[in-house]
Amino acid sequence: TELLNKPRDSRKVVMDNVLKDLNYAIENIRDTKDVYRITKWSALALKSRIMLFEGTFRKYHGLGDWEKCLEECASASQTLINEGGYTLFSKGKNAYQTLFSTLNATETMDEVILARDYNNGVTLRHSVQNYVTSPTAGCGGVTKRLVDAYLMKDGTRHTDRDGYKTMDFVTECKNRDPRMAQSIRTPGYKRIDGTEVLAPNFTQVITGYQPTKYMLGLNADADRYEQTNQDLHIYRYAEILLNYAEAKAELGILEQSDIDRSIKLLRDRVGMPNMNKSEIEGLGSDPFLLAPETGYPNVAGQPQEALILEIRRERSVELFDEDMRHTDLIRWRNCQAYNHKFLGFYMADAEGQHDLDGNGTIDVWFYSDKAPDANQIPTGCIVRKIGEQTYFTEGKSGYIIANPVVDGNWNDEKDYYYPIPIDERSLNPNLTQNLNWADGLSSEE
Repeated sequence: TELLNKPRDSRKVVMDNVLKDLNYAIENIRDTKDVYRITKWSALALKSRIMLFEGTFRKYHGLGDWEKCLEECASASQTLINEGGYTLFSKGKNAYQTLFSTLNATETMDEVILARDYNNGVTLRHSVQNYVTSPTAGCGGVTKRLVDAYLMKDGTRHTDRDGYKTMDFVTECKNRDPRMAQSIRTPGYKRIDGTEVLAPNFTQVITGYQPTKYMLGLNADADRYEQTNQDLHIYRYAEILLNYAEAKAELGILEQSDIDRSIKLLRDRVGMPNMNKSEIEGLGSDPFLLAPETGYPNVAGQPQEALILEIRRERSVELFDEDMRHTDLIRWRNCQAYNHKFLGFYMADAEGQHDLDGNGTIDVWFYSDKAPDANQIPTGCIVRKIGEQTYFTEGKSGYIIANPVVDGNWNDEKDYYYPIPIDERSLNPNLTQNLNWADGLSSEE
């Protein structure tokens, strides 16, 4: 009874025991590679991820005692790099894209450390394919903030180009980091086994930037739920490389040799030039990555500020759509991003017909008053009403805006922690509530 009604342990006590458990697992679990079962290598990957979270959370939330966590992250990552024998999947011309469209993780286990096994034979499936191809599955979309973060193919900043904020879709997609064209529909896009050139489909995407990561072949569209059975990654080697570089940069000790063994490998896979430490530090921090609307303003003043920002860019690009972003924003204390509008395409004059990808066919027709007659609509053209189905920041021009009537309401004073469930506090009166969460159980809240 005494143990059940004790006050909460300190964060330090909890995390010291988490670290102890992780180290025990690493020392005692088998080291044979197995993409579907827990091994020493997946335990090391978990340690790398947890220690990076804890170290950066403590650092940016002002909790102190963060250096040891990041040192543990760097050490676990380095052990996996040196001893794990993993490499990046590099099969075929578009290896990055293929990595996420391969059905069985056993075919990509050079990179995939642990995956969840999906299989139609035992009716174990997921709905990712449905999400990216169905008009009724949320109609999501990538934001301009992420699209603008992709570098040019020569490694220079897209956001240093004159007029980048108001470029049309075709222009902004030219000569970019190849991972962009392997993650969203860009001009010339075709399905894996298709021949038809496809522009963004506004019945399936709200911002215009349509995600394609995890997209399977055309045969998977016959029954999206039945066919969506590619394995989903839990840990892959690319994340470990990013964790290693970030931990070193946050500690202020990142060297070019560290970049060469981590970020360079990710860039090499897609034919991008390596990150050059001296050039980045000479050029200085990217204003786009420091701006409150598009970046990480609280990185300003860190010893390796410019490098931290570039590694965050690399992480956003490489791990796009892998369920990492929210957790990253939490640990970086950067969830104010949710209070900025989610923007998409820029269009100087939206009303009328548009060839989005420049291939000579009309892809979308925006109207504001009377819908066009059916016999006027070109084959394959999507028709959308401005102000009901698609919204623009300036009425009939500007950026496409998702959820225009919904304002962000992230509260920095409390939302970085979940509230303690009221049932738990009712059972244990010594269990205090998290800061600024009130449940009415005590006067001290």
